[in-house]
Amino acid sequence: MADPATYRPAPGEIPTSPGVYRFRDAHGRVVYVGKAKNLRSRLSSYFQDIAGLHHRTQTMVTTAASVEWTVVGTEVEALALEYTWIKEYDPRFNVKYRDDKSYPYLAVTMSEEFPRAQVMRGTKRPGTRYFGPYGHAWAIRETLDLLLRVFPVRTCSSGVFKRAHQTGRPCLLGYIDKCSAPCVGRISPEDHRDLAEDFCDFMAGDTAKFVRRLDQRMREAAAEMDYEQAARLRDDIAALERATEKNAVVLTDATDADVFALAGDELEAAVQVFHVRGGRIRGQRGWIVEKVEDVTDAELVEHLLQQVYGAADEAGGGDRAAVRDAVPREVLVPVLPPDVEQVTAWLTRLRGAKVDVRVPRRGDKRELAATVHKNAEHALVLHRTRRAGDLTTRSQALREIQEALGLESAPLRIECFDVSTTQGTHQVASMVVFEDGLARKSEYRHFAVRGPDGEGARDDTAAMHEVVTRRFRRHLADQARVAETGNPLDQDTRDVDGADLAADVPEHPGDGPASGYTPRSRQVDASDAAERPARFAYPPNLVVVDGGPPQVAAAASALDELGIEDVALCGLAKRLEEVWLPGEDYPVILQRSSEGLYLLQRVRDEAHRFAISYHRKKRGKGMTASALDDVPGLGPARTSALLKHFGSLKRLRAATAEEIATVPGMGTRTAAAVVAALAPPAPTDTPVAMGEGGPSPAGMLDT
Repeated sequence: MADPATYRPAPGEIPTSPGVYRFRDAHGRVVYVGKAKNLRSRLSSYFQDIAGLHHRTQTMVTTAASVEWTVVGTEVEALALEYTWIKEYDPRFNVKYRDDKSYPYLAVTMSEEFPRAQVMRGTKRPGTRYFGPYGHAWAIRETLDLLLRVFPVRTCSSGVFKRAHQTGRPCLLGYIDKCSAPCVGRISPEDHRDLAEDFCDFMAGDTAKFVRRLDQRMREAAAEMDYEQAARLRDDIAALERATEKNAVVLTDATDADVFALAGDELEAAVQVFHVRGGRIRGQRGWIVEKVEDVTDAELVEHLLQQVYGAADEAGGGDRAAVRDAVPREVLVPVLPPDVEQVTAWLTRLRGAKVDVRVPRRGDKRELAATVHKNAEHALVLHRTRRAGDLTTRSQALREIQEALGLESAPLRIECFDVSTTQGTHQVASMVVFEDGLARKSEYRHFAVRGPDGEGARDDTAAMHEVVTRRFRRHLADQARVAETGNPLDQDTRDVDGADLAADVPEHPGDGPASGYTPRSRQVDASDAAERPARFAYPPNLVVVDGGPPQVAAAASALDELGIEDVALCGLAKRLEEVWLPGEDYPVILQRSSEGLYLLQRVRDEAHRFAISYHRKKRGKGMTASALDDVPGLGPARTSALLKHFGSLKRLRAATAEEIATVPGMGTRTAAAVVAALAPPAPTDTPVAMGEGGPSPAGMLDT
């Protein structure tokens, strides 16, 4: 590793102009490319105290051995040059974009003498206009088949075209009028190019003029009593309308826009974009972004726009119409890029017309942005699931964790704990279990944190200590019982300290109790015990806690107090995804692309999700109970009946006394009491307040 001080340029050498800079390693390879409004200010930030830099920035500056820069005239030029150099050098510390699948496009090869319409995948080629991407190749072929009635452009390969030209006989499409047969001279190269340009205009969203043109010709043919031609034109109009209807109208103002969304974490993100032309979704595309460098969402959006529209400019090959199709009037993003003015100016220059980059705030565009975000979340989950479902990948992940933590064997059973609370109230915790790299949901557990006085723990570390203690105290009890009786079946529902374990609720796909969970109201008998395995008889190979050194120390203290020595322990901190071990001053850093780190993240995120879901449920019940607890004559049965009838506390609050009285078991007096209890507080400027001569709730009931 190089010391940044060894290659730091003198401050006076660095200009204050806009420009682009490159960090190179000892072998001369470019490892990072960036741009700046002020090169001196930006580069100086890399050569401050290394301890104050982000972890990824530390790695970059210690990997590099030199830095160089190029001054440009404007910030827009810096943006364009940065993109060019990133594409040229592929620096290892810049953000990486990988398509989450190979999307097919409808491509028209305008650079050829006789342009050809075809399905095309892979790298975009200069001089070719692309439309899409589409989800499936068959969708392109269906659309193309409909449009060939009106725009009979060439679709055959070069070999078929050459053979038809040599024989003087067109292919089948030429005989059925779905190709204008330029191969045998039925149409001139100029007329065929005009036909291809009309086809491109229609695909770009300018559909209305072609429908109007055909409608006019149909009426003229009918007026001349050429009914066969009129019928053909009628069918052509129907074909165009069917091709148009394949895309739903999402924006009623016929907007041309690209709608972007992000969903991810510290290491990677899923990006989705919907291409809307003429108010209709014409295509959808997605990427998985590897966050090699330390970037915010705003910076990620800027890199994303560079990636998408810079590639479109390259593929256009100087064809302004192709670039204009690729760069719409509006670009809707989840957050604005840091240099939004420069990005807007760059896109405006590419399009040759005004481009608006903004965040949708209301209406149809905001709803569409929410839909795109849901697609991004789904793509991220799918990406993670595919990685997790591969046996080889899971084995590699477990092996990497074993090596990183110095374990004697791979951790085939991993348990992760997380605590959730709202300012110390409704404290809960979760335990999730992964076996052989896969979630074992039947083994999940919830914990209601009690604390020493039964009112909750003082903080997260105390809650973590309590939860780990309860889990392994039960493990020791189950282990002792199995050793004593030789029976591995669970015959007790109470903790060794007399606390009911029904509060430690497992997750289950259905509504009923999961295996190993006994509700408080259910009596346990011998037949039940004969069907349930012991809950905690088997210890995990590895315990993971959500947090850094304080949480790890609390869990380690709990294990030490119980004499547990054969269980490994670590913590995963969210901020930098660092792995902390008990008693260590420095974390274990796993590589960003490590499958082991990815598995630990999935375990941690699942524990967090499970804890949050239980916390929300408990908090919701607490709010409902507190609102109805003091209503005279309203017990648990009537409260349950009310909530079941109205569905939520909000709907109950909006109901009238007459509507509440229709619920079985409710009378008019109790209904009036419920309305009074749920009524909003009186305004402060009310002349007579409660308790000052005004009627009390009890008085209202007496009347």
